[in-house]
Amino acid sequence: MVSETSGQLQRILGVGFGLAVSIGGTIGVGILRTPGLVAEQLHAPLAIVVLWIAGGIYTLLGASCLTELGVMLPRAGGFYVYVRRAFGDRAGFAVGWTDWVMYCSILGYLSIAIAEFIVALDLVPRGATRFLAVLILVGIVGLQWLGVRISSQFQEVTTSVKCVAFLVLIAACLLVPTSGHELARMPSMTLSGLIVALQAVVITYGGWQSPLYFIEEDRDPTRNLPRTMIGGVLSVIAIYLLVNVALLKVLPMPELAGATLPAADAARVIVGSHGRNLITFLSVISLIPLLNAVMMMGTRVIFALGRDQLFWSRTSIVNRGGTPDTATLLTAAVAVGLIATGTFQRLIAVTSFFLAINYSLCCMALIALRRREPQLPRPYRAWGYPWSVWLVTTGSMSFLVGTLAADIFSGLTALALLAVGLIGRVLWKWRTTPS
Repeated sequence: MVSETSGQLQRILGVGFGLAVSIGGTIGVGILRTPGLVAEQLHAPLAIVVLWIAGGIYTLLGASCLTELGVMLPRAGGFYVYVRRAFGDRAGFAVGWTDWVMYCSILGYLSIAIAEFIVALDLVPRGATRFLAVLILVGIVGLQWLGVRISSQFQEVTTSVKCVAFLVLIAACLLVPTSGHELARMPSMTLSGLIVALQAVVITYGGWQSPLYFIEEDRDPTRNLPRTMIGGVLSVIAIYLLVNVALLKVLPMPELAGATLPAADAARVIVGSHGRNLITFLSVISLIPLLNAVMMMGTRVIFALGRDQLFWSRTSIVNRGGTPDTATLLTAAVAVGLIATGTFQRLIAVTSFFLAINYSLCCMALIALRRREPQLPRPYRAWGYPWSVWLVTTGSMSFLVGTLAADIFSGLTALALLAVGLIGRVLWKWRTTPS
């Protein structure tokens, strides 16, 4: 085998990796924090459980819609592939560029978060957080460099460890004897509180789309993608519901509603003062496979852009192990720059805008391609089309409008980053086009 190839990924991934990247790319620190915010808005155990189920069903509908696009267009790159096919190069580039910027920002955020948790465990000096974050990111790059087979196995193993750790926490909460919680008078639920809680739940489910980015590397995408997308979301729903039931059993509602890290409060009830350290350790375990998945996804986005001549073409070079090496280095370099300057903190606020817009465009792409290219092979069809896709699109656009109303500055920042990418592409095209 040659040392490098252009535009040729290796078809070596299967259902195990797809489930690992779906679950590992979704479950993070959010489920350890969000139940407190949701309880603060809803105040009633039944309402809390119902809302998490509703958020899961909404996510399932979205997964079904995007699975149709994935098996219809089995190419690496995620959202970019579908929007480009439906709406052309310019829209495709806009989605690909913003998707990549989003993943670079998330890489910076996750690396800093893991380093901060390690510092909180007193394993390294407090002044070394940024340096440690960069070392963690470099370690992930080294892992990627060993090849897709190694990095995918790492994803599967670390996700399995994460799931076991969560199940141990859930079991400990359910088995611990409680004397029964006193019923305290809580405020009634409001419509605005319901909306805030639903937004938080939907965000916590974010990441389920991860298998789409690797479909070109799947041995049998038509058969495996529906299993990994739907199976991954169902697994996450089950874990999230069990976490909430466990927390509701251990913590009185007033305490759960006021908790910023309710999982730590529950762990303290179970094991005493060491509970917070246990949850901190669980947070590290949760974030490592998430970091690995995000690095792989961001790399596939600019790999696809480069292969289609919408970005630097060298990003489509694949090394002996199946890793897009230049794309990996470029993605990591941008993330390191964000860590060093702290600008990831500004960019992370705009990622929700990018995700909502790109998700909405993908749903519109499904509608457009159904109408314009009905002859395309569709071995999987979205449940309840067209009502399901309209429901998902409406929810995504509503989330976008609500977020924009609450944070206009981040929305303008998102538009500015989009403009930078579009202007850069025009200049690059002008410079490289023969006169």
